[in-house]
Amino acid sequence: MLQPSLVKNDGKAKLLIWIVSIVVFVAVAILSKYKLDIDLGFNPHIFATTNAIINSLVAILLLAGLFSVKQQQYELHKKLMLAAIVLSVLFLLSYIGHHLLAGETKYGDINHDGIVSNEEKLSVGGLRTFYYIILITHIPLAAIVLPFILFTAYRALIGEYEQHKKLTRITWPLWFYVAVTGVIVYYMISPYYS
Repeated sequence: MLQPSLVKNDGKAKLLIWIVSIVVFVAVAILSKYKLDIDLGFNPHIFATTNAIINSLVAILLLAGLFSVKQQQYELHKKLMLAAIVLSVLFLLSYIGHHLLAGETKYGDINHDGIVSNEEKLSVGGLRTFYYIILITHIPLAAIVLPFILFTAYRALIGEYEQHKKLTRITWPLWFYVAVTGVIVYYMISPYYS
């Protein structure tokens, strides 16, 4: 096993993790309600593409992290998981940027008028239901997973590997699901970007 990278301070860590988690949740919730009318000189949906790429990389890193720990390659595992965390921070910034600069896109809005007519709903058929099922599971899990990720990383960084392992049983599948469904959501909604 690896030597701890941080000195244990559960009180301070818990406070910091909850503050970061709540601030991120509130910031995303508030900022997603606004759209800035700024001419960037490029299509702001490039942020959505960036998000899909980042989510894909996070999913790959999570799989590589799982395989590395199964092979007892703990140093590699640590690097892979920290890289996944860094990419997730970049994703968050890009996600906020996309919503602030591009606004909301509605699934099935073929003519990009902001309204999904009955004809448009019929043309996309059952895919619309599938999209919303994925989205309805993706969004709350994306909001919930952040403190799990931070607590799981903290337990590893202070060398409490048994607690880390227990938390990982919850955190890893949630994080992986959020990363993969983020890519699915992107591919399903991107044809409706204006």
